Amino acid sequence: MTLLGWAQIALFLALLYLATRPLGRYLARVFAGERNALDRVLGPLERLIYRLAGIDPHVEMHPTAYALALLAFSLVGTLLTYVLLRCQGWLPLNPMGFSTATAPRGATAMTPDLAFNTAVSFATNTNWQAYGGESTLSYLSQMLALAYHNWVSAAAGMAVAVALVRGFARRGAATIGNFWFDLVRATLYVLLPLCVVFSLVLVSQGVAQNLAPYPTVSTLDGGRQTIAMGPVASQEAIKMLGTNGGGFFNANSAHPFENPTPLTNMLSMLSIFLLPAALFGMFGAMVGDERQGWALWAASAVMFLVGVTTVYAAETAGSPLAVRHGVAAGQGNMEGKEQRFGQAQSALFTTVTTAASCGAVCAMHDSLTPLATLVPLVNMQTDEVIFGGVGAGLYGLLIYAVLTVFIAGLMVGRTPEYLGKRIEAREVKLAMLFVLVSSASILCLTALAVSLPGPSSGVLNGGPRGFGEMLYAFSSATGNNGSALAGITANTPFYNVALGLAMLVGRFLMMLPALALAGSLAAKKYTPPSAGTFPTTTGLFVALLVGVIVIVAALTFFPALSLGPILEHGLMHAGRLF
Repeated sequence: MTLLGWAQIALFLALLYLATRPLGRYLARVFAGERNALDRVLGPLERLIYRLAGIDPHVEMHPTAYALALLAFSLVGTLLTYVLLRCQGWLPLNPMGFSTATAPRGATAMTPDLAFNTAVSFATNTNWQAYGGESTLSYLSQMLALAYHNWVSAAAGMAVAVALVRGFARRGAATIGNFWFDLVRATLYVLLPLCVVFSLVLVSQGVAQNLAPYPTVSTLDGGRQTIAMGPVASQEAIKMLGTNGGGFFNANSAHPFENPTPLTNMLSMLSIFLLPAALFGMFGAMVGDERQGWALWAASAVMFLVGVTTVYAAETAGSPLAVRHGVAAGQGNMEGKEQRFGQAQSALFTTVTTAASCGAVCAMHDSLTPLATLVPLVNMQTDEVIFGGVGAGLYGLLIYAVLTVFIAGLMVGRTPEYLGKRIEAREVKLAMLFVLVSSASILCLTALAVSLPGPSSGVLNGGPRGFGEMLYAFSSATGNNGSALAGITANTPFYNVALGLAMLVGRFLMMLPALALAGSLAAKKYTPPSAGTFPTTTGLFVALLVGVIVIVAALTFFPALSLGPILEHGLMHAGRLF
């Protein structure tokens, strides 16, 4: 580890801290329907959308109606995407590379199981990719099907988070807002301006943005090579800002057309955390106490720093097996990394992308040392609450905050309260349902994959690494992350269907308890704080919140992790592969 590496990590956190408050306050004004600087430009478009869709944005929704609107909107988008992917071979905007004698246009249509997996993946903000983007998808599919979901899935996640925050902020209310209003406002006033600016910055740095056919060029050794390109910068911007993560190219953010410079690498990481961090600031502004938002921010930052330190230390230490075969100990582990980014930015990117349910990668996770592999797994298995996905991070961490004050209430023998709302049996049951759904999905589906001969044969590595690859896949799918250890053949009917189901569970069966909790809290009356009220803006609360998250994850996943990266780490230091 070097001083320069730590300086890069410190700079990242400092820039994130500086952006949290102003952007958080802006988000609070957006979702409160207040006027802002973009009203003159985007206001007419917003009103036109409402008229064309027949929506009255001022009509508030009961939690049940809000949830039904969310589910219906997501279902229709998923079905349309499935149809487009099945038919893309006969649709326009196919680059020339798809129209060769060996791969005619009709052959580019996805198989039913892969189309299902891909449609569900992007509709759930997961962006798990069991295909190579530049070799499997047409420009039309990239822009119309996948980029569309990058926008609306992120906006839907923000809508659910805002609804839960309203539950804490309102008193004796039967409604939690209007889903269509929240969706449109998130898209127009948050994602659109940020993506326009970020896209232009990416283009200025050399990220591709065109609709040209794939050119074939002569190489220096006399061969021929087809160079993939396309509308990359625009999709790169929304995939990062929306914590989607799906790469236009198979190499994702390690590809020079997606991520050409150290500046784009730093900006990409910042854009992943930007909105999740700002939503903490929005939470504080909407409940009238910014310290509440900073307490959540601090809890996420503590867990993030532990994770990035672990990955950085493990990767710079390298593998003792490599040292025994002549690799200098001081080189660390550079396998699977870009020389232009090095170990510090690779470790930082790895931690950021798995903490924030993004899934974009600038280094191959399958090449990480076992201890470094443990961090992405834990990030995803803690329900992506370390800043987390856009919206998902905030509502997930708020649910853990509910559990934390409940446990604190048990310690002192009084009814727990959070932001003036009594936390009672119904709220605790909903919070536990949120936690249990994800763990059941990860562990049960991994057990199914391990016990069947077909899925097990698709794992390219043996021993604990192979088990870790399967555990990682279902943790990534359920956590709506989308990254992979890459040593697994995922494009099979079993994995396409099983991972698709895990994505649906991890998205909607966790959103529904959050919306039910929002309705339950909104209906409660405000209870003024008293001498026995547990303060939720102090270092003690932050420590207790972090402890609850870590203990829940450890009790749930430690046995599985012991069979994967922990065992692999011990075997590596014992001089054995498995």
